Amino acid sequence: MARKISKNRNNTPMFLEKDTNSKNITGWIEVICGSMFSGKTEELIRRLNRARIARQKVEIFKPQIDKRYSEEDVVSHNANSIRSIPVQSASQILFYANEFDVIGIDEAQFFDMELSSVCSHLANHGVRVIVAGLDMDFQGNPFGPMPQLLAIAEYVTKVHAICMQCGNLAQYSHRTIAGDKLVLLGETESYEPLCRACYIRSRRQPLKEQSE
Repeated sequence: MARKISKNRNNTPMFLEKDTNSKNITGWIEVICGSMFSGKTEELIRRLNRARIARQKVEIFKPQIDKRYSEEDVVSHNANSIRSIPVQSASQILFYANEFDVIGIDEAQFFDMELSSVCSHLANHGVRVIVAGLDMDFQGNPFGPMPQLLAIAEYVTKVHAICMQCGNLAQYSHRTIAGDKLVLLGETESYEPLCRACYIRSRRQPLKEQSE
């Protein structure tokens, strides 16, 4: 018996969270990607809450290094939150992810490269896996395990922010302070979402030094 997936007028899959999980069928992987401030975590929380309303067993994980808003909760920029389990590595997810119908993973770009294998393992054993993360780093390059996740996912949703300079759709996370460190946790004081044209122009301009 296959899972039921209906489609809207645009032939886009709409996930029926009420469908029960079964070990006789496989799960799937959904990836929500985009720039900073694009609503990735907000969409992740929305899907997980709907799964809980459907009385499915849900758990969510995030990398332990992400403590911007809370050490344990996953919190969106709109201040919506959901309890999570912080883990140091992707393999630790398998230790906790027993007997769950739906697994959420936030800030996937900060995990190690084993994350795609972990997600595949879960999906192969009947779990619906929902992953949210930055698809590009501040230099515009594919970020961490996100390329592999995008390749193996059944469903990909790319969300966009609004360009802070021109108001068009934004897909780049532009770092507004100087520094070459790849992982730099920050918010509006350190990053701004930009469209391609504004991002290219801003990358050519000198950045201010980060204050201590």
